[in-house]
Amino acid sequence: MPDVILAPRNKEEVAQVVQVCAENKIPIVPRGSGTNLSAGTSPSNGGAVLLFKNMNRILELDEENLTVTVQPGVITKTLIDYVEGESLFYPPDPSSLKISTIGGNISENSGGLRGLKYGVTKDYVLGLEAVLPNGKIIRTGGKLAKDVAGYDLTSLLVGSEGTLAVITEATLRLIPKPSYKETILAMFKTLEDAAETVSAILAARIIPTTLEFMDQGTIQVMEDYKQIGLPTDCEAVLLIEQDGAIETVVKDIERIYQICSNYGAIDVQKAETEEEAEDLRSARRDALSALARLRPTTILEDATVPRSKIAPMVREITRIAEKYNVTIRTFGHAGDGNLHPTCLTDIRDKEEMERVEQAFEEIFYASIDLGGTITGEHGVGEMKAPYLEWKIGKAGIQVMTAIKEVLDPHNIMNPGKVFAKSTKERLVMANV
Repeated sequence: MPDVILAPRNKEEVAQVVQVCAENKIPIVPRGSGTNLSAGTSPSNGGAVLLFKNMNRILELDEENLTVTVQPGVITKTLIDYVEGESLFYPPDPSSLKISTIGGNISENSGGLRGLKYGVTKDYVLGLEAVLPNGKIIRTGGKLAKDVAGYDLTSLLVGSEGTLAVITEATLRLIPKPSYKETILAMFKTLEDAAETVSAILAARIIPTTLEFMDQGTIQVMEDYKQIGLPTDCEAVLLIEQDGAIETVVKDIERIYQICSNYGAIDVQKAETEEEAEDLRSARRDALSALARLRPTTILEDATVPRSKIAPMVREITRIAEKYNVTIRTFGHAGDGNLHPTCLTDIRDKEEMERVEQAFEEIFYASIDLGGTITGEHGVGEMKAPYLEWKIGKAGIQVMTAIKEVLDPHNIMNPGKVFAKSTKERLVMANV
């Protein structure tokens, strides 16, 4: 639990809070809606949690420069709906978009279903206003198409998980809203067929807007939960969408149909209406919520590999689950290699939890061995801190530690996150 919860109304109040915390070495945890999946906003060292419910305004829509400037507490879907009403498009769409905030998205560098074609949050952040750990306000970037003046401080803060500064404003890039979209659902007898189809679609140089994957266990649970007619007699399905000019979309979807057939698809169905398409999207977005109904504890991870290694990674997840006798369901953004192996367990069963931890350690190792990473979009937070050195090495940890020590010498900004204990011991710890 935190020692105090504060909801500032402007950057000046944020700066004043940070100054007081800096003077008294009080930990600060910037928090959006707390939807992250790595304990990134848990106040594990107490201190002050900053909420941004009072800083939730869309400040400016600049149609000439195709930008929108917002405060950190704006709900992601609120922003998406607002700009689409002006025939513009903000692509990042994390599954938590109905409740997650832009500030949280920036801190975690959130992805989403459209990440394959359009990228992730960092690709749309042009500039930031932030309060540094000493209470000073800094502005980075701006409404510029090009800017190479000095270090890219904007990119440094994006994905920093609240460990370097408190974001108080963001200028985001927009693009024109796509004019046409088609959505299909492809069903496969085996996980491997579906995974190999993903690789084949990308090898054909088709980049769909969405290329999502769900295994049979996830499909069955989703159908029980949503009752929208999902097929439950196949091992895997792919949710595929393409948008853009109608001629391009029709051509791409025809080629995707053929590739799915060539790689063993049992059936390929097209959403005939936008309502049907939205049902399919929501089924994928709600996968975690549906799975969480089955057992007391649900652990969702995001082993991420190069696109060409999707099939081998799916095979490894299946093998590891069988090896440790644990229940793992897999879904995720297969098009960008970001799979979400999800373990259904019970934290009260210590023996089973030991097997679960061993299984996930092996999954992380397999991901790195295949050229991947320990997290594609969920962040490091507290849960994955022990594994960060596996990915970036000791030299990488030293560089990150040096940056942290310079900007936050008293380690008040979200302490206990990103850096493992062996690394944190090299920092000046607050409240020790």
